Amino acid sequence: MTSIDHACELLRGRRIAVLTGAGISTDSGIPAYRGVGARTRAAPMTIQTYLGDEAARRRYWLGGHLGWRAFTAPEPNQGHRAIARLERAGVVTGVVTQNVDGLHLRAGSTRVVELHGTMHRTLCLHCGQVFDRRAIAEQLEQLNPWVRRPERIELNPDGDVTPESTEGFVIPSCTVCGGMLKPEVVYFGEFVPARRFRAAESVVNVSDALLVAGTSLTVNSGVRVIERARRRGIPLVIVNHAPTRADAWADVVIAGGTSPVLGALADALV
Repeated sequence: MTSIDHACELLRGRRIAVLTGAGISTDSGIPAYRGVGARTRAAPMTIQTYLGDEAARRRYWLGGHLGWRAFTAPEPNQGHRAIARLERAGVVTGVVTQNVDGLHLRAGSTRVVELHGTMHRTLCLHCGQVFDRRAIAEQLEQLNPWVRRPERIELNPDGDVTPESTEGFVIPSCTVCGGMLKPEVVYFGEFVPARRFRAAESVVNVSDALLVAGTSLTVNSGVRVIERARRRGIPLVIVNHAPTRADAWADVVIAGGTSPVLGALADALV
């Protein structure tokens, strides 16, 4: 019996919660921090750096503007579509994703908890106003009409590119109160909002199994979701190219790409 056969046998007839990471989006062309499809960078943005270093914020906003359209352009792949198909069939109860690309929603999944936020919205840290990222892009272009996107884009895992210079660049601010803006994503060193994590817990709590796909579980937020499943004693299936922090806890580990494996699971379970 193959590991996929074993997983199908374990998952069949159960309501399945799904936890995904960057590895499910690499087949759509979005780079990951680790593993297959990874593109390393010297210093990922941390919340401490973002809040305390204006030069770093300038680099981030300019680089983010140069890259965000390329980051939001990729289409959902076979893995995203397989999960959405399982949800439509009543097999999957919901998706908890560590990704900020919005591809699960675009694939048709309806109950999605974006654990680390989304690159599609921007938040004012002073008054709490939320803006569509497109509106902030328009403001940025008005403030910096000299900015031109390069013809060739090489995205970093943050969804940005590395600008050659930030000289003269003006950071956009909140049009309501003038406060500091931040993409609505959880940076390194920042906590997942408690309400959002409770929503992730609720997905696990109404499920009979947990399927993990495309994450090494290096980030603790994903491990916390798995710990909730372990407390309930429900089966755990992990799909990832490389080993993960939770392999020893899993009932089945499938070493492979998320697109073909999730497609095969959907074919067998629907």
